Amino acid sequence: MENKKAKPFLKWAGGKTQLITDIEKVLPKKFMNKKFTFVEPFVGSGAILFWILNNFPKVEKAVINDINADLTNVYKIIASNPIELISVLKDFQEEYHSIDLEVENKREYYTQKRTLFNTRSADKVTQAALFIFLNRTCFNGLFRVNKSNGFNVPIGSYKKPMICDAENIFAVSEALQKVEILTGDYQQTLLYAEKPALFYFDPPYKPLSKTSSFNTYSKDEFDDKEQIRLRDFCKTLNTLEHNWILSNSDVKGKDMDDNFFDDIYDEFHINRVFARRSINANAEKRGKLTELLITNYKNEQTLSIA
Repeated sequence: MENKKAKPFLKWAGGKTQLITDIEKVLPKKFMNKKFTFVEPFVGSGAILFWILNNFPKVEKAVINDINADLTNVYKIIASNPIELISVLKDFQEEYHSIDLEVENKREYYTQKRTLFNTRSADKVTQAALFIFLNRTCFNGLFRVNKSNGFNVPIGSYKKPMICDAENIFAVSEALQKVEILTGDYQQTLLYAEKPALFYFDPPYKPLSKTSSFNTYSKDEFDDKEQIRLRDFCKTLNTLEHNWILSNSDVKGKDMDDNFFDDIYDEFHINRVFARRSINANAEKRGKLTELLITNYKNEQTLSIA
């Protein structure tokens, strides 16, 4: 376990593993040689969090936040009670894998677990295990809820998915010992940001079309007003001399006349990078699109963390 590096324990639509190389290129070089606080106000699957913790030994403290209380409960349980969580996940995995290959039987088991999850009446360890189970067995690892906060993603087509990755859960638990885990609005993270701090924002992306929205991640919509409120928060961080990086969709790449992000972040540094989108149900519509990496500082030379 000593050499095991933590990695995301969830499949996640919009996860940032594919953007790590580009994010590395825009990171301030100073954070390689001095202690700092890393803050991720929309943590999701934590791809950037774990990459930072694994590769930047000067991280003295990390702060993560998410409005999704179901998600942050999983982080808290992994940090505090990995053994019991693994025990429940092993039971789920054995039960699910033992079901014959009849699709209806697996669907019935999945639906039962989804219904139990949506009651939110189980103890916190079981709720965390249900979250991971659904994530590992649902369609494309998508987290989507309705207006009543009910998880409503259908079952995926995986025959024997890994539901319990005990080795990684232990590694994640160890990594999270230096992480403050918050639940709620992203602005509260400022209260925990000790200078020097590096913020990484991965908010719900602005949809490229009416049918491409995957931001029903919580029962509250993250619309254009919310995007602008986030911009205002970034301005506050800039005034307080914190460094930040923000990723979002490149709406201009879809419509050259759409200057939404170019206008609201016009005083900052906008970088366009290629990223593959792979959650469209139509395979022909998946592929490379540009995304935005916006910073409040000029890009420095590419970092080498090897």
